Amino acid sequence: MLQILAATSNQHKIAEFRSAFIPVQEKLQIITFDDIPPFTMPEENGSTFEENAMIKAKAASAFADMPAFADDSGLEVEALDGAPGIYSARYAGDHATDAERIAKLLHELEGKGSRKARFVCAMALAYRGAEVKTFRGIINGTIQTQPRGSQGFGYDPVFVPDGYELSFAELGAEIKEKISHRARALEQLVAFIKAELDSMDDFEFE
Repeated sequence: MLQILAATSNQHKIAEFRSAFIPVQEKLQIITFDDIPPFTMPEENGSTFEENAMIKAKAASAFADMPAFADDSGLEVEALDGAPGIYSARYAGDHATDAERIAKLLHELEGKGSRKARFVCAMALAYRGAEVKTFRGIINGTIQTQPRGSQGFGYDPVFVPDGYELSFAELGAEIKEKISHRARALEQLVAFIKAELDSMDDFEFE
């Protein structure tokens, strides 16, 4: 059975990854950082979501000597010229909490006319330290004036996706895992891997 490393220590993301990979679970086993020797993630110094995702995927795949995938996700707000963007996790400082990041976002949006925003996820796949492919998922929505809901993480409590009245944190994992930016990128990644597995005996990209 093929093993593939999910290059993240975020348990929320790992749960989403495991759910997304159910269609190929008979041929593929997801490995996490708990299953390999200690690994230090490289600095995310790219200028795009795709670059940051690939930096992590390439380093992890080279270290573990197996296929690896990683994502870089963030919130882009129209009135803030796309901020916080690739700095979403560090928007209020390197060690800020989700609540502190949300508080800063809402403060920056005070007095702004537009509250349009979108979540972006870039998913990168690498094999033995070499770049394979990237996939992008996007979901549009609006930023609410107050956090709502207790599920999810990050900016989920203030983001309401288009076509819904509830925030991601109110919709819950079952719906979010079907419509989110990460779900859309993951769907492409899994489809690509499934096609590779169906067309060859070994997982090769050359």
